[in-house]
Amino acid sequence: MEGRCAVETLAEFGFSATSFTEKVLLCFGTDVCICTGSEEVYVFNTQERKLKAVLQFPAAVSDLVASHDKQLLYVACRSGVYCVSSSFLLSRVQSSLADASSSLAQLKITSEFLVVEEEGVSSLLLVGSALLSLSQRDTSWLLTLYKTPTHSVSSSYELLSSFNLPLVSAVAHDSTEGKSGLRRRPVLMCVHSGDTTLPSSSCASSSEAALTGGHFHLEPVLFKLLFGIDTALAKSPVILCGLPDGRLCFLPLRLPGSRLKVLHNLEQPVIFVRASVVMETSEGHAQCLVAVGEQGRVVLIKVDEGGPEGRGMIAGFTEGCVPGPVLCACVDKHCLYYSTGSDLLALDLSEGSSGRAVQGRDEDSYSKTVAALQSPTSLNVCRVIALTERTYNSAGETQLLGLSSRGQLQIMTLPVERDDAGSSGLPSTQVGRSVRDLLSAIGDACERASCLKTAIKSKNQTLRHLNQVLNISFLLAANANSAEQPPIQEKPIRCHAVTTWSRLLQKDSLNLKCILNNGSPYLLERGWTLNITVFPLSCSFSAGGESSSTNFSFPFHNLHPGEKLEVSLPLATTGGTSFPITVSCSLIFSLASLLGEEEAANLPGSQSTCISLPLNTLTVDWLHALQVNGPTATHKNTTSQSNNITTADPIQAFLMSRQMRCRGRGDGGGESAPNPEKEQYSASVRVSSELLRDTVMLKTSDSDLHGAKLAPPNVCFSLLDWLLSEGPGGVETGQQRDKINSSSVHARDPNGHTVKLTAKEAKHLLTRDESQAIVEVQVESSSMAAVCGVHHAVLRRVQTLMQRAPERAASSMRMQSLGLRQALQLAERLLQQIQQSRISGAFGVGVSAGQMTRSLLSVYRELRENPLLII
Repeated sequence: MEGRCAVETLAEFGFSATSFTEKVLLCFGTDVCICTGSEEVYVFNTQERKLKAVLQFPAAVSDLVASHDKQLLYVACRSGVYCVSSSFLLSRVQSSLADASSSLAQLKITSEFLVVEEEGVSSLLLVGSALLSLSQRDTSWLLTLYKTPTHSVSSSYELLSSFNLPLVSAVAHDSTEGKSGLRRRPVLMCVHSGDTTLPSSSCASSSEAALTGGHFHLEPVLFKLLFGIDTALAKSPVILCGLPDGRLCFLPLRLPGSRLKVLHNLEQPVIFVRASVVMETSEGHAQCLVAVGEQGRVVLIKVDEGGPEGRGMIAGFTEGCVPGPVLCACVDKHCLYYSTGSDLLALDLSEGSSGRAVQGRDEDSYSKTVAALQSPTSLNVCRVIALTERTYNSAGETQLLGLSSRGQLQIMTLPVERDDAGSSGLPSTQVGRSVRDLLSAIGDACERASCLKTAIKSKNQTLRHLNQVLNISFLLAANANSAEQPPIQEKPIRCHAVTTWSRLLQKDSLNLKCILNNGSPYLLERGWTLNITVFPLSCSFSAGGESSSTNFSFPFHNLHPGEKLEVSLPLATTGGTSFPITVSCSLIFSLASLLGEEEAANLPGSQSTCISLPLNTLTVDWLHALQVNGPTATHKNTTSQSNNITTADPIQAFLMSRQMRCRGRGDGGGESAPNPEKEQYSASVRVSSELLRDTVMLKTSDSDLHGAKLAPPNVCFSLLDWLLSEGPGGVETGQQRDKINSSSVHARDPNGHTVKLTAKEAKHLLTRDESQAIVEVQVESSSMAAVCGVHHAVLRRVQTLMQRAPERAASSMRMQSLGLRQALQLAERLLQQIQQSRISGAFGVGVSAGQMTRSLLSVYRELRENPLLII
């Protein structure tokens, strides 16, 4: 067979294949019934080439079969079997044609057409006057025989007998049902012995191998070898049943005590079972049974000579594999046609079979048959999901009627077999058909190439996107540093932030504007999310033991190199949060946004569909959270507060400060204690003027070079301005204020307390004859929490200065050693005082609990007020 099929589309029904129950059946002359697995059956006339009627059944249709005389149509649904006569269908079609408003007969099939009330019928078969139904129960397959009435059509059919076959679990069957949720239809057919004379109801000649409605004449020898001498003598028809679990079973109908037996097991769902002539003989009977599995396994059952000890004949089973999966198939005298969805293939069954084999030639015949199964011929027709038995047109050409996955009813004319392959003279009709075949092949090839091109383009875009993700991951991983090692260089993709205060509904709130800077050469496309985690350092867990952190996610796409992404998030309201606050930034890439949810979930060995890449960590401290007041308002507020302050017990003041801080954090307000008496707390930091001139003053002078020439800046003013504007770790203060031109600054902390920052120049005596110029920064407030927090923030900033400071000379090392000696002497004296207080408290001699507490508090104050000199 050479060439390709000539494909002609007869009609388009506009549905997509969704089940394994699609079927095309020649039922009433030139009328074709099309089952799509839904509740509707289409009746199409191939001669007039138009849709005549649509039969609407109460449930999804699983199978349909026509009677031997083509007058009745049996349809299997979930609720039972319905019977529709051709006379009823014809009358309804004619009445529909008479009605000008409707050109299509839509017939709703009700329960009056129900002839067999049985749940879950999967397949049907007519054998003479018996109707066979096959259904699946909980633990077995049930084959039931009903007697069809001679005259009445709509009456209930009499139950004759039923046969059971236990269910088995098969891997291929389970996977088919598990993945798609759909069940394959079992295959039913009937074979008769070649020497059997069929009754007139069969309406077929005994000299033909293929009969109507799935009936076949089988060579008597093969029939006897397969089903037994008793079945052959009784001339009983045999039902062949191919199940979705791979078993090929048979049942002799007229043999007393017969039951369902297993003939063979394909180990995959059985798609097709038929008989083929294979070789031309005088009888014209089929010499071969063909069974095809879903994954491409083909079993040929023929008569082989050379039984035990080389004598007699046996039934030979020849197994082979063809490219799968197999969706549907049909067979003619010696050729098997099957569809894989992507192509329609033809398999010549006569290759390797040359009549009755002689002794010593069985192995050679077997090898030829297996080789023939591995070399099917492509007919270049795609998307075929259902086929009818072959027919012939007026020119004697073989035709197949098929249904495509797009709902197209197509007629395929097979290429003509030619013995004179070398002849060059072709009729004009064949030349025209060859041109049409070539054009159709080009169209199919272009369509498949377009689909492949689209799929390849999509895959390439996905791979390019994943390559960008991998490059970014490697770039950030190469710049990652462990906790023990200091960062060598900043990551090219990192965040910095700016804090700002805003007022809404008479309530102040602190906001953080986080800026993601893409300093890498890569584009951050869709699928990326900026994740920000905020949690206070001093309160890492809430009262219930759960983490008090808050996560913010900001999806984005197409952040080009050099561009920035700005996002804002709330940090705290007045009195609502404790400081410092850690802000952890990371990039998260979701594979689901690129591959889809299902494909990402099915990735092998993937625990998560997201990739998390940490960027950097920011810290928002008390200096970032201060609200700097105007000088006039600050002076008045400070004066009024100082007039109301009286001397109070230091322990009580300490406890009141802690209570106000906790209460303010709980209800969002400031201090509201009934006792207005407050004590001022203070702490100081001493920094050498030389360190400030090498760092802060140098930076200030560099910034003034771009402007006008100004007077040399004051070191105290510059230090306060630097403390309140910049911060370590990439966080800045975004308040709109004038440059500080005073040695003291008044501000409000997040809990509403007034905080005073003072910077003054002084001399620090190192020895009796040697001193060091210093700048002392003092923090004062009525809240001990504010003093501690601001003092800690000032120390963090001074630490960054020490990292940027140049190396010191030997004189500086000497001054530092003198300062350490003084600090050590102070620490020894304070240690003796603490030990004395603890000993007195332990023995209860001469000191009360309040006195011991005041002593410890004075030690704490002295440590705060006499700090080390930072040089």
